[in-house]
This record gives sequence, C-alpha cells and structure tokens, in this order.
Amino acid sequence: MLNSFFRTFLLILLAAGVYVSASAGSSPSEAAKDLPEKIGAFRAQGPAQPEVGGESAASLVELAYSSAVRTYAAAGGKEIVVRVFKTQNDAGAFSLLTMQRQNDEELRFHEIGTASVTAADSVSFAKGKTFVSILPVRKTATGEELVEVARPLADLIDAGEKEIPVLVKHLPDWEQAGSRSLLAVTLPTLRRFVPNQNVLESISFEGGAEAVISNYPTGRLLIVESNTPQISIDNDRNITAKIQELRNQGQALPSAYRRVGNYLVFVFDAPNEQAANQLIDQVKYQQVVQWLGENPFSYEQAAREFTETTLGVFVSVVKASGIALVSCFLVGGFFGALLFSIRRSQQRAREAYSDSDAMLRLNLDELTPESDPARLLRGGH
Repeated sequence: MLNSFFRTFLLILLAAGVYVSASAGSSPSEAAKDLPEKIGAFRAQGPAQPEVGGESAASLVELAYSSAVRTYAAAGGKEIVVRVFKTQNDAGAFSLLTMQRQNDEELRFHEIGTASVTAADSVSFAKGKTFVSILPVRKTATGEELVEVARPLADLIDAGEKEIPVLVKHLPDWEQAGSRSLLAVTLPTLRRFVPNQNVLESISFEGGAEAVISNYPTGRLLIVESNTPQISIDNDRNITAKIQELRNQGQALPSAYRRVGNYLVFVFDAPNEQAANQLIDQVKYQQVVQWLGENPFSYEQAAREFTETTLGVFVSVVKASGIALVSCFLVGGFFGALLFSIRRSQQRAREAYSDSDAMLRLNLDELTPESDPARLLRGGH
C-alpha cells in the first residue's frame, strides 16, 4: 500500500509539472493575439510561433514575458516577418524599441503607435506594453509596404497609457534629445548602452528603476531615476564611493556626476567639467505625489484651484476692460483730431468776410452808415 501511495504521489507531482509547463509554454499565446490572419495585402502563412531568441533577439526576449513571430506573404512573392513582444509595462516596450534603434535613426512620436523607428528595410514601434518589429524576407518588401502593414497592426494593439515615458520628457530639450534617446529598465541593458563605465556597477535597479541616455553637443547625458528617496540616497552613496575608488585606480570616470532629487545624473565624454555641470544644471526633478486612498487635502486643493481660477478671471476681465478703454480713447482721439484738421482746412479755404448786400447785418451799434438803395448802381449802368 505504501508503494501505491508513493506512486500516486509521484503521478500528482508529474501532472502538476505538466500543468506548470503547459502554463509557461502558453505565454506566447498572449503575444500571438496581436498577430491576425491578415494585415492589409499580406496573409499569414501559418500559425504564430514563440520567438526562440537567438543572438539578435536575446536582449529582446529577456525583457519580454511573452513573444511571438509570424510570417506573412502577399502577391508577387513578397514576404515579411512580424515579431511581437509583451513586456510588464509601457517603459519596457519603449526600451525594446530604443534597443533596436541604430545610431543614425531617430524615434518618431505618435506616428505609428506611441513611438516608432522607420528604416529602409525595417519598421519597429512601441504601443502600450507591446513592442513590434517588422522585417522583409530577402528584401522582397519595401519600407513603404512595411509602414502600410505597421499602421493597421498598431491600431489593433492596446494603447496602454498612451504616453511617452516621463523620464524621457525630463531630458533637457527633450523634443530633440528624446528622438535620439535610449531607455533602459535593467542594469544589463544600461551597461550595453554605456559600455566601459565601471561606475555603473554601483547602481541598483531595485524597485523598478529606469534610465535614459541621450547625446548632446557637450556630452552624453545619463539620468537614472530611483523610485524612492532612500534608494536614491543609497545609490548616491555607493556611486560617490565608487568614483573615488576608480579615481585612485586611474580608471575611466564620468565627466561629472550629481544627485538631483531622485535622479542620479551623469555626463560622459564632455570637453571639460564646467560644460558637464552646465548640462546637469538643466536637469530638473519634478516630484509627483500620489495618494493610495482618498486625498485628505482634496477640499483645500479644490478651494485653492477655485480661488486661483476666480482671481485669474478677474484679472483677465480688468485687463480686457483697460485695454478696451485705452483703445477707445486712442481711436476717438485719432478720429477727433482728423475731423478737427479737416474742418480747419475747410474753414481756411473759404473766402474772406465781405460786407456786401448778399449778407444781412443788424446795425445794432449804429456805427455803420445806412446805404440808400436808390443811389446804388444797377446792373447794366
């Protein structure tokens, strides 16, 4: 009976193992849901398969919990391969997109998905928690045809927060710098982006930290965001000690480093320390407070917003009234002066006063002698 009990127990463990394996193996199905049977003129050539990785996709797979790949074909022997990767958050998908960007390629925001990279032989985009890469097979499809596939495919994918990662927007002059930025959500990814800098070994990505890198004329800027002040303080302490250690060993150092709020800011390859510090001065940490429950200061906040809004309306009305009054005075004065000038010029153009019979005068002062009409010359005499 004991052997029967152990046999039953082993069968239960085996069944549980099979179930767990099946559950783990089903993870590609979530990514496969974003690969329809037909995309525009291209039709699927078989079911979606899990991304097996390989040297080119290893870095993508390690950040994704679900991935799938599917081949599509269209008339004329055109074939494309579409790969879909699902990440834990929007920043992860954005990071995968920046990992695929080449040095001369720029990110385009809100053209295809949240951000996209379009090249002559590939199209990649990130939308929500999804990263998509589209490649032609044997260069049978052009870049324009890949874009025509990417747009309707992006419309089918959940948009998530529909926002560019906040850390990217905190880059100085982010509209330009963001298009050439790299986003890392893991330390290995960060070290691939910034090689040969041992100071990065002292940074902890505990709690889901993020890092953004972008090139500027005065150097390469790196911002690492820690999720809590305590983690940022610990990281700052470790970084400062590491920099001192590397300095003593004569190894490569960042051009400048500073902690700005919860941001750990580095500048590499700057021409001098002054230029590096000037670049760091442009980084501003914007603290955001979110209440897990009801905000206890909601009434005060609403009252302050009402007061500010009312005051703003009052000031705007006063300004508008003042501008209208001054405008009326200016316009009225201008037309009044113009009319006065016209009337004065007309008065000057009239004939001088003459005391002729054509005018009737009252001799109230009795100083003007009266004329006898009988003695006046008539016409024709």
